[in-house]
Amino acid sequence: MVVRSLDGTEPEIHDSAYVDETAVVVGDVTLDADASVWPNAVLRGDRGHIRVGEGANVQDGAVCHEGADLKPGATVGHNAVVHAATVGERALVGMGAVVLDRSVVGTEAMVAANALVTEGTEIPPNTLVAGVPADPVREYDESPWAFAGEEYVRLKERHRDTSTRVE
Repeated sequence: MVVRSLDGTEPEIHDSAYVDETAVVVGDVTLDADASVWPNAVLRGDRGHIRVGEGANVQDGAVCHEGADLKPGATVGHNAVVHAATVGERALVGMGAVVLDRSVVGTEAMVAANALVTEGTEIPPNTLVAGVPADPVREYDESPWAFAGEEYVRLKERHRDTSTRVE
């Protein structure tokens, strides 16, 4: 893993957080308890503080930059981008989706795979959005993906306990 300071600011990584060996975490980044950062993900805190809340996860190949704020239990799916935006508690940003500056993904909301959330968009809680640009598809009482953060807390322990280097 690449974890390094920038301009004298060290990433703050809780002891229970997991950062994969191939992930990159640079500068003004905080990983709270049980947060996880998966293979080839990049969190670059050079133009604003990035927080990955308790039990939140940034999956394989995802990028967080310029003040991304992931609330507890949030999930950023494979190859997604969160740029200067907030992802609410237990919310999901689907694979390949892009969430742009000043946007807010509400609590337990879902951004569909490959969707584009344009700048300044506010997605209400418990709402699925999809498309380019992302539009509401439906509302629901309970997110079918709200559990993803909890699942990744368990998964990170398996990876931490079985991590081996192939040489």
